[in-house]
Parts: sequence; C-alpha cells; structure tokens
Amino acid sequence: MSVALDMHGCPNRCRHCYLGFRGSTQLSEEDLRWVAQLFRNYIREGQTTPFIEKLTVCSWFREPDFPEHYRQLYELEAELSDGEPARFELLSVWRLARDKNYAKWAKKVGPDTCQVTFFGMEETNDWFHGRRGAFEDNLVATERLLEAGMKPRWQIFLTKKIIPEIGQLLKVIDQLKLRDRVKSLGEDFVVFLHTPSPDGEARRIEYLRPTIEETKSIPAELINACKKHFKKETLWHTERELISRILGEDETYPYAYRYPEVLWFLINYNWDVFSNIGSVEPWWKLGNLKKDTVEEIFDNFEQNHTLGLETIYSVPAKTLATHFGDSNSKVVYDSKADLERLFVAKYCEDIYRSKNYGPT
Repeated sequence: MSVALDMHGCPNRCRHCYLGFRGSTQLSEEDLRWVAQLFRNYIREGQTTPFIEKLTVCSWFREPDFPEHYRQLYELEAELSDGEPARFELLSVWRLARDKNYAKWAKKVGPDTCQVTFFGMEETNDWFHGRRGAFEDNLVATERLLEAGMKPRWQIFLTKKIIPEIGQLLKVIDQLKLRDRVKSLGEDFVVFLHTPSPDGEARRIEYLRPTIEETKSIPAELINACKKHFKKETLWHTERELISRILGEDETYPYAYRYPEVLWFLINYNWDVFSNIGSVEPWWKLGNLKKDTVEEIFDNFEQNHTLGLETIYSVPAKTLATHFGDSNSKVVYDSKADLERLFVAKYCEDIYRSKNYGPT
C-alpha cells in the first residue's frame, strides 16, 4: 500500500488534470513523518500486528521533485518506505528546464525514460498548461534529458486546438532529430496522441473534444505511432458507438475505474484523503486525516462510503448513459471507460450539489 502527501503542489495549472489545483499551503517533513507513522502503526480491531505489511511513502502526487530540496525529500521517502521510493517515467519538466544537474540525478535514481506532455505549439500549449513558457520548458527539458543519456517520450493530448498544429509539432521532432538521438540511446523515439480523460479539470474542456471526422486529418505517421504504442488498431470510438456498447452489454461492477495494481491513498494539502480510484473531486473524498482515523478512512474505502465509489458499484452504467449520453454524438473517446467516467462525474456532481453528500 502507498501513501502520497501533496507537500509542494505543482507549477502548472493544466486544464486536463484530474488532480485539479491546490491551495498554497506548504507541508513539512514532519508532516510526512506523521502521515507515515499513522498508516504504519494502524492495527485493525482484533489484530495484534500492523495491517499494512509493506508501505511506500511519497512526498508528492502532482509534480515530482518540484521543490528545491527534492534530493532531501527523496532520501526522506527512502527512510520512511519499505524498499525503494516510488519512481515513475515522470519528472518535473519545470525543474528540468531550470536545474542543469536534475536530469543526471534523476537518471541515477531511475528510471531512464521521461514523458514530456504537449498540447500544441507554443500559444496553445501554454494555454493548456496554464502558464507562459511551458512550451519552451518542454524543449529545454527534452534537451537536458538527452544530454544526461535519458530517453524523452512525447505525449500529445488530442483536442480541437491541436489538430491544425500537429504538422508543426512533428516538424519540431524532425528539427530536433529526436528519432536519431533516442535511437543512439538504444531505443526508438516514442510519440503518441490520445484524448484527455474527462476527470477533474478535464471536464471543463469537453467542448474541445474532436469529432471522428476531425481526427481524419491527423498525419498517418502519428496515427501509426499511436497504434504501435497502444498496441491496438482502433484508437478512438465515438460517443454514439460507446453508448450503444454500454446499453448492449451486461452490467458489471465496478465500471469506469479498474482496481489499481498498487493502491494509493492521496492526501491533499488540507489533509483530505482520496484513493487512486477516481479524482480528487469531493464525491471521492474518503475523509480528513485531522478529523478522521485511518480506520474510518479505510472503512469508507472498503464499504464504498463515498458517492463516487457507491456509484460505480451500484448504479447501472446503462442508467447513466441513458440520462447523460448523446446517442447522436460523434465526438471521440479513447475507451468506454472514459465515457463512463464522464457520466459518473455528472451524476455525482448533480447529487453532491443537492445533498452535500459524503464524508466531511
């Protein structure tokens, strides 16, 4: 089991982010120690040994390595965790562009691949990132990764805004000779395109979701790269197709969200607790560490005592599709689960607003 405390937030305000934005509170190393101790010492009623056999502790769940003392925080995570700290193919692009030594350090602690996210060319990209300079940071970060012997991977989010700019972005890849330079590191350069999953902030940009007709102008080389990356022939499905599937299939629970391979409990700057099933919107809130015990938080998770969990375990997806879906819509989603997530969020938001539902 893993716990992550959002100690320092994120420099971006990305319009697609399912984690949303946070307040300005900065949490301390002692706060992280306190969290680790709470979870590590939890013993279930009737038991004599701690419930969690192996605990991973993380100081972030928005932007990795964002604060200046990122190395110190990594050492603290190592101290508090059973085994190595959690590392992913994600780094702070903001820091990569500002700290010449960061990429070399990151390569040492692993892994040696880093994903860089694009939403379009400079103006479009910076609008989606919510800050000026994000596009230039991406380019500098890519160079810093290569200089350190790390492999950059470019993730592109598909919206109406980027479609006219995809050709320009592919030219940037050619100008930077990324295919040859990554090949020299022993692997193929990976670039892929997918739509934002409609969780959290991303629901506010649903109006930018493209139609199936609009996707036909995407260059074949990028389409083929996506098929190779995702190992599938059909990249997108229309809302109309997906609603037909939902209505025609037998009901299964839970839907929209799979049970994760590693269960994380995400603790916000204000001590609200969420799991990595769902978003950090209020209908997924499991409790608050300053008000509730770990036992109460675990019970809310296991017994589906949040509106979000209750919905995906008990409210038929067909019911939501009938109420919220548009059977004539030709906008595209990567998967049936993405569309179901949108319906779940709309349903929960309606109920939450009317009932102030869930743990407080």
